[in-house]
Amino acid sequence: MHEIAFIMGKSSSGKDKIFKRLIEDEVLKLKTVVMYTTRPMRYGESEGIEYHFVSGATADKMEAEGRIIELRAYNTVYGIWKYFTLDDGQIDIKKGKYVVIGTLEAYEKFCDYYGKEHLMPIYIEVDDGIRLTRALEREKKQENPKYAEMCRRFLADSIDFSEENIAKLGINIRYFNNELLDDCIEQIKKDIIEKLTR
Repeated sequence: MHEIAFIMGKSSSGKDKIFKRLIEDEVLKLKTVVMYTTRPMRYGESEGIEYHFVSGATADKMEAEGRIIELRAYNTVYGIWKYFTLDDGQIDIKKGKYVVIGTLEAYEKFCDYYGKEHLMPIYIEVDDGIRLTRALEREKKQENPKYAEMCRRFLADSIDFSEENIAKLGINIRYFNNELLDDCIEQIKKDIIEKLTR
């Protein structure tokens, strides 16, 4: 039985919108897991909603204590930004059903930590041209747009989310979010009901 729906996809594929819609759905009744990051908070974000925003020193302390389930560190044009999931009591697969956002690497670490049978991979696919347009529009809205970092992240996704890496993890279902977000979410909800909430 799956207990954790794990959302993955390249940057600007709509993961955050899909995530928010799923946790708002009263039929699904999914619990959330707030991840941690050392990157600066973006315009419109709030502490404890999108992420727990912590300093690099705090992240290092948590890692030394062995409390981190998975961690990704990116050498950005603004320094190293870390994203990680902490074993802080948010997840108890015996007591609930959860939805998480992460990378392929994070999905693999979750499988190692909890067991692959407890995870339902949700891979969001979007045409690269559409993603680039979305990324640019989002970055324009930031108080201090970071276009170089946006481009770095966009290019890095081609490597991180290569077809070889996707296949290696046995992810064979994709949810397309090119134009019709509602249709994409409805398909995801249908599959979650079938695999996660019965």
